[in-house]
Amino acid sequence: MHLLKDRGFVHPVASEITPKAVYLSRRRVWQGLAAGGAWAGLPALGGAQTARPGKLPPLPGARSSAAGATVMDKPTAYADATSYNNFYEFGTDKADPAQYAGALKTRPWTVAVEGEVKKPGNFDLDTLLKLSPMEERIYRLRCVEGWSMVIPWVGYSLSELIKRVEPTGNAKYLQFVTLADRQQMRGLASGSLDWPYTEGLRMDEAMHPLTLLAFGMYGEVLPNQNGAPVRMVLPWKYGFKSAKSIVRIRFVEKQPRTAWETAIPSEYGFYSNVNPKVDHPRWSQATERRIGEDGVFARKRPTLMFNGYEPQVGQLYAGMDLRKFY
Repeated sequence: MHLLKDRGFVHPVASEITPKAVYLSRRRVWQGLAAGGAWAGLPALGGAQTARPGKLPPLPGARSSAAGATVMDKPTAYADATSYNNFYEFGTDKADPAQYAGALKTRPWTVAVEGEVKKPGNFDLDTLLKLSPMEERIYRLRCVEGWSMVIPWVGYSLSELIKRVEPTGNAKYLQFVTLADRQQMRGLASGSLDWPYTEGLRMDEAMHPLTLLAFGMYGEVLPNQNGAPVRMVLPWKYGFKSAKSIVRIRFVEKQPRTAWETAIPSEYGFYSNVNPKVDHPRWSQATERRIGEDGVFARKRPTLMFNGYEPQVGQLYAGMDLRKFY
C-alpha cells in the first residue's frame, strides 16, 4: 500500500482594546479594498504585529482578546514555516509545496457558502477580508508525523462568517472543500487522495472562538504553499484538519466524510484532536519535535492534550470516548 504522509471568551482589559487611530486606519484599508485596491497598497495597521520576514504584501492584525489566542512559545522561523509543508495538491514531499505552489492563482477568488443557511452566497476575497477586523494569533500547529510549529496567523474567528449566513436548525456540521485544479496543482495527478480535498467540523467546533479563518501569517498575506488565499486553522487539532485554499463551505445535517477519513479510515478519524494517549498505527503521538530547533537530533518534547488548548476546548468533548472518536 502506498504510504501516505499527512498533510471561552474573556472580556478584554483596557490595554487590549483597539485604539481609535488603529480602528480608523483599518477602516480606510477596507474602504480601499472595496474600491479594488491592490494587496501591495495595504498600510501597517498597528496593534500586535510581527516584523515582516518575507516579501509578500503586508496583512497585520491587532492583538486578539480570545482566551488562548496567543501562546508564549517562540515562533517558528518564517523560512522554516514556509519551506516544510504538507499540501498534497502540489506533491507529497515536504519541499514540494514551496517549489511548485507558485503556479497557484489567488486572484480572483470566491468562496461559495451553501446548504443549511438562510443567506447562502458567493463571497469574493475582498468581501471576506472586510467581514471582520483582522487579528494576529500565535498558535501551535501539530502534525501527526511528530513535528510541530508555532505560527503567528492573521485572520478572524470563523464564527463571524457563520453568523453572517445564518445557519438553519438543520445545520449540524460544516464541510470545507478546497481547490482542485489540475492545471495549477501538479499533485492532483498522483491520485494519493480523492480530490477535491474535503474536511469537516461539528457546529460547536466551528463556532469556537479559536477556530480561525486565516488570510495571513507573520504579518503578511498567506504564501501559496501555506494555503493562500484563505484557509482554516484549528490549533487543537492535527494540521491536516485545517483545510487550505478553500473554495466552498457547506452547512450540512449529517457528519461529512473527510479526505483522510475516506483514504485510510483506520488511521484518520473525523475529529483528529491532538491526543498523546492515542498512537497513530504507524508511530507514537506521545512526543513531538519543533521544526527549526537544532535539527533532527533536537530533544523531543511531550505532546500536550489538545495541543495545549485543553482549558479552552476540552468542554467540547466532555463525556466522549476520545479513543473511539479519534
